[in-house]
Amino acid sequence: MTTELKPREKMKEQGTSVLSTKELLALILGKGSKNKNVFSLAEELAEYISVQPRVPKLEDLLKIKGLGPVKASQILACLELSGRFLFSGIRQEINSPEQALNSLSFLKNALQENFVVISLNSANNIIETHTLTVGLANQTQVHPREAFTKAIENRAVAVIFAHNHPSGNLDPSSDDLNITRTLCKAGQLLSIPVLDHLIVSPSGFLSLKREHPSLFE
Repeated sequence: MTTELKPREKMKEQGTSVLSTKELLALILGKGSKNKNVFSLAEELAEYISVQPRVPKLEDLLKIKGLGPVKASQILACLELSGRFLFSGIRQEINSPEQALNSLSFLKNALQENFVVISLNSANNIIETHTLTVGLANQTQVHPREAFTKAIENRAVAVIFAHNHPSGNLDPSSDDLNITRTLCKAGQLLSIPVLDHLIVSPSGFLSLKREHPSLFE
């Protein structure tokens, strides 16, 4: 019983952004099936959804043993609702790399490298998430002039940059570090600070602000 309440208690104390996909799904499911506890079911569901190129259909989810039509419908409703919020006028507040990652889910399984800028207002709410360039399978380039054009148009007070590594390797290349340094210097000149630069892959993400804070000084 205590284990099942843990995600709920964590959410109450720390907010939803700290919860893993498995924990979020466990909260939505509420309870497991006769032969599978809620966390096992949530883990299997999370693994299934993570490799899908698009939102699954009801009949797809029903193939997961222990997931009935009611629970499957609840999951699909949550996925649809989150998509509507993401693309509606409701603005998301960004206070951590994990929160920024919510608007970058499309990068996770992209086959080519995309370079993206997130424009933020004075309350750290997302104004717009914009793809600057789409490169080859493993590289793309962006010039500071193009990188900040959208931010200036959006009257952003800060930005977060992100790009994906289709290879799955999250280690930053020397080019990644150099472009981050260049963008941070450009942001200082424009009074539009760069809050972070995220590298995204199917296996997770890396925050250059956390791993290489000196780049942002």
